[in-house]
Amino acid sequence: MRLATLVFCFLAAVGAARAETFAPVDGTNDPERVLTVYSTLDEVVSRPLIEAFQNENPDVTVVYEEQQSLEIYERIIRETDEDGRTADLVISSAMDLQVKLVNDGYALPVPGVDVDGWPDWATWRRSAFGLTFEPSVIVYHKPSFEGIDVPRNRADLIELLKTSESEFYGRIATYDIERAGLGFLFLARDREHSRDIWELVSAFGASGVKLYSNSSAILDRVADGRFALGYNILGSYAQSWASSKPDLGMILPEDFTVIMSRIAMVPQAAEHPELGEAMLSFLMSRQGQAIMARDVRLPALHPDVKGPNTASAMRQRFGAQLRPISISPGLVVYLDQVKRARFIARWNEALRTK
Repeated sequence: MRLATLVFCFLAAVGAARAETFAPVDGTNDPERVLTVYSTLDEVVSRPLIEAFQNENPDVTVVYEEQQSLEIYERIIRETDEDGRTADLVISSAMDLQVKLVNDGYALPVPGVDVDGWPDWATWRRSAFGLTFEPSVIVYHKPSFEGIDVPRNRADLIELLKTSESEFYGRIATYDIERAGLGFLFLARDREHSRDIWELVSAFGASGVKLYSNSSAILDRVADGRFALGYNILGSYAQSWASSKPDLGMILPEDFTVIMSRIAMVPQAAEHPELGEAMLSFLMSRQGQAIMARDVRLPALHPDVKGPNTASAMRQRFGAQLRPISISPGLVVYLDQVKRARFIARWNEALRTK
């Protein structure tokens, strides 16, 4: 059994695997012009990007396969090791698994992609490329905080949980890091930036924290008031919910805000790597990134794309509190079974501390 199967079975699901074929705009149906994409991003959400790419490349058929991050990881390995062909482009929110694929030789270098102005942390080996700038946030139920200061940082949150237990007991939620890969990734980065993070986890435990494997379950319960607050929620999802749920508030913690990025790569065994490179170049272009921010509602990383849903706007507003997760070998540290087990044991110990 593969290491990832052993240690990452807790990755959050994005739904059952599904495939959608987008016919070429010019109707040619050339079998040599078929681009296959494996992605964790919903096909419906990705559609504006696919259609814009096809408008630029009207003879290309796009086969878009929506899958879980672990499924993508294991499928790339299996198809490559069996000397078969695989996707031409892979896009995943599992930063660690994507970097491990690159580190283990399952990705092609793509020297032709324009990375001018791209942050150093957002590319690695010219094979792994960050596409988005997504913060980990605190969400809260606005009516539950009438007359109470909303915590703006982790110290405020610890103090709130210690002094207002009766109001908030059983109404705090976060990811279960044993089942949610994103939750594990965020908490591991919290630990890098703060030695006091276990004090916060202990305060969660004393407050009867509820643990979930996905963002939607938490956001749904905070939005309607069943929960008062959710911690370490992916900001792009929270922003989407808040647009239609007026009682849902969102905070980027002032002490530090962890930033994740969806990573794209062209697999070493891609059937049509030139099409994968073309799609990657489009996704990193000013046009593609503008569509990412405006229509897909994921914060764009391109430095020249302006507007509220962009890295440049967040940098201007929040400055040094933003802490991007670097696309580097450091991401695979907790794929080691022993290190992961120790981290989870410390998590469970802190949750039990009263």
